[in-house]
Order: sequence, then C-alpha cells, then structure tokens
Amino acid sequence: MEISRETKAAVRPALWGAVAGAIALAIVGFGWGGWVTGGSAETIAKNSAATAVVAALTPICVEKFRQAADASANLVEMKKATYAWDQSKFVEKGGWATMPGSTEPNSAVAKACAESLGSNKAVELRG
Repeated sequence: MEISRETKAAVRPALWGAVAGAIALAIVGFGWGGWVTGGSAETIAKNSAATAVVAALTPICVEKFRQAADASANLVEMKKATYAWDQSKFVEKGGWATMPGSTEPNSAVAKACAESLGSNKAVELRG
C-alpha cells in the first residue's frame, strides 16, 4: 500500500502543527504551569526537608541554652559577637546545637538558635 502524494501533502501541516503544539505546551507548562524536572523536584524536596528539620530542632536548641546553669552569662557573651556567624559558632561550641544521638552540631540549627536567642523576644533565662 502506497501513500499518495496528495495524502502526504495533507498530513504534513498536521504533523508540523502537532510538533509546534507540543513545543508550545512544554514552554507554557515549564514556564507558567509549575512543571519541574525530576532533578528540580528532588532538590525542592531536600530543601523543604532541611528547612523542616531546622524548624523542629531550633526550639530544642533554644531550650537547651536556656536550661544551662549560666544561661544569662552565655547570652551576654553570645550577644557580644557582632556577626551572626560568630554567634552561631558560639552556640555550636556550647553544645546546644548538638542534638541527642548526634556527635556534631548542626550549623543550620545553631544559626537559627542564635537568631532566636538574639532577638528581642528572648524570654527569661535561668542562671
């Protein structure tokens, strides 16, 4: 069975239209439709998980800091550091950002903990 020249001529615009439609659909889907590749989805999921972990562990760090015998003096000492990095390092060195079952402090938790402690909302401390 052979396809006639007229049939080929009639099908060609439809095929080009389908190709153009697929390209337009991909542009709209990825540009405005919220579509992402598998790699992008994985990156987004990892970032969301890391953010959730920090949000869950920061209050524990703050409470460990507040429960220390010399919490008030530690807070004064931490606030002497002018840079946020130095404040988070102070929290790390104090051990407050090292969670149970872990041997190393979590630097993201230490940063969030120092920010929370350094804010004007830092509540009463023991010590």
